Amino acid sequence: MLTRRQTFLALAAACTIAAAAPVLAAPQTYDAKVFAAAQAAGKPILLHITAPWCPTCRAQKPILSKLEALPRFKDLVVMNIDFDSQKALLRALRVNQQSTMIVYKGAKEVGRETGDTDPSSIEALLAKAI
Repeated sequence: MLTRRQTFLALAAACTIAAAAPVLAAPQTYDAKVFAAAQAAGKPILLHITAPWCPTCRAQKPILSKLEALPRFKDLVVMNIDFDSQKALLRALRVNQQSTMIVYKGAKEVGRETGDTDPSSIEALLAKAI
């Protein structure tokens, strides 16, 4: 049985380990203000057009999660756009299909792919933004 001191020390150690772990920015839902601010700041941006029923989108998500965790993509701003509910935005972006990824380097679009599930080519696409 652990004493109070042992329990406290174990909890303190766990908190220290958790605090040292990098905090990754999770992809967020598209927000025009955040997008414009990221463009104005010259940040690398990924817009991922997804649909919950899309198997290709589901295959892309773990690949993107792994890549976003890499140090070279730490500043990448990732926004998800729902294919089913954001039709006006899709028209403005000239997107006809779910599973489309568009990357920007600041305000300039530098790459776009649809239906890609190859980790190396997705990484190459994201690298265009940095």
